[in-house]
Amino acid sequence: MPVRNAVVQADVGLHARPAALFVRAVLETGLPVTISRDGRPAVDARSLLEVMTEDFQYGCKVELAVAPGAIPERCSTRDVEAALDGLRAVLESARSR
Repeated sequence: MPVRNAVVQADVGLHARPAALFVRAVLETGLPVTISRDGRPAVDARSLLEVMTEDFQYGCKVELAVAPGAIPERCSTRDVEAALDGLRAVLESARSR
């Protein structure tokens, strides 16, 4: 399963604007990405409500994943890996001021 670990860098965590920016980036990948932390069940990263409900705070370590069976045929493993790298960059560069 393609996985990336990241640390949430938005000052307010994944709340409101940072969450919306992240979810928009996930939707742009066209992949069924999940996000989880601390052994908790993963949530659908395409859902703003689910992402905000998990209350990912500043400094929170998260795991981004795409289940192999959920990868569309049009996507190669390299495409998925690049998409996850991009999403990790969104989480690790987002700052709210």
